[in-house]
Amino acid sequence: TRLDVGTHQRSWGCALPGVVDGRASGALEPATECANYWIRISKLYCLLDAESGRISERRRQLRAFLLLKPAFREDAHHIVALAEHPLLMPPLPDPSPAPDDVQAIDALASSISQLTSELSKVIVGQQIVIEQLLTCILAKGHALLMGVPGLAKTLLVQSLADLMDLRFSRIQFTPDLMPSDITGTEILQETEVAGRRAFEFVKGPLFANLVLADEINRTPPKTQAALLQAMQERKVTAGKHQFSLEAPFFVLATQNPIEQEGTYPLPEAQLDRFMFLINVGYPSASEELQIAKTTTGTSMPKLGTILSAEQLVQFQELARRVPVPEHIYERAVQLTRRCRPSGEESPEWIRKWVEWGPGPRAVQYLILGAKARAIIKGSYMVRNEDLDAVAEPVLSHRILVNFQAESEAVSSTQIIRRLLAETKP
Repeated sequence: TRLDVGTHQRSWGCALPGVVDGRASGALEPATECANYWIRISKLYCLLDAESGRISERRRQLRAFLLLKPAFREDAHHIVALAEHPLLMPPLPDPSPAPDDVQAIDALASSISQLTSELSKVIVGQQIVIEQLLTCILAKGHALLMGVPGLAKTLLVQSLADLMDLRFSRIQFTPDLMPSDITGTEILQETEVAGRRAFEFVKGPLFANLVLADEINRTPPKTQAALLQAMQERKVTAGKHQFSLEAPFFVLATQNPIEQEGTYPLPEAQLDRFMFLINVGYPSASEELQIAKTTTGTSMPKLGTILSAEQLVQFQELARRVPVPEHIYERAVQLTRRCRPSGEESPEWIRKWVEWGPGPRAVQYLILGAKARAIIKGSYMVRNEDLDAVAEPVLSHRILVNFQAESEAVSSTQIIRRLLAETKP
């Protein structure tokens, strides 16, 4: 495997060190395992950019990743001779992960594998839903699960809490539920002083690590607002008191798409607080057969603890430090701006079908979601496939289609998929 750089040498009017007639030589002898690996990766990701004569940020990260791997460390000088050539390597800050972060990402990938294996004992299928939930949790986001009854949404959320050793709380939202029912209330209690009483705040079910808000659209707006304040600020206000919620804190809310009578649909501003909209679909025929066999026995299997709450907080901080190439930032912004019908970048068919597009929070969640998915997959940097994977759950509830789109049976999901196809790198 050899790196063909002859064309680029001619266009730049110079020769690269260690390269003769487009073939590696001397210090870059491709017989070594490290040099072979570097050349294959370089060809795969188009190392040389003929238009600008620069190695892009992403290619520098790949080089840094190889230098961090113990198996390649002793042959690192073979890589440096080409990758640090002054013509190709402008002085830029190195965005590669630190060695400790590389080890932490490896540990997280192993833990995620164990977690999904353990979760499969009680949840059959739903691999995409599980991945999206884990991505949302690692990105410190909240998720809205949309699905018909009986798809094990509650069991899935409770099982995740058990596997991560999180305090779990479930709130069944009803039309008569008041804000104090979820945040807590003050109760008159006897004090240590005889004959004296004082008000004492009793914490509600929101004071947990993982809160399942079941059928959130069945409660009045004032109770929804109390929940959404806790989601956004990680705080609860009760009377004159304000309490901080203990990290980690997540809200996973559910909605039933069938019955809408007597419900209070979340307005767009409140929907925007949820990082992901996760659609939970029906299982396949083979999965449904397995459900019938495994869930109708005498007892359900018990799940062990894979992660602690402290480890989860550390992995959340790790996700924030994952390097993101410049072209990923640019593509995330491009995707979001093309969804806005009033923008100059939007195509004609967007103006035809979309009433309102996503705001800047969508860009933030696209990047955070891509970072979290990258480390779940064991990657040391964000890739385009990570951005593609989180685009639908991030954007689908932030794109409001108009009447014409509804009359033509065009959904926000179809719009996102078309945008992704048109903006492929």
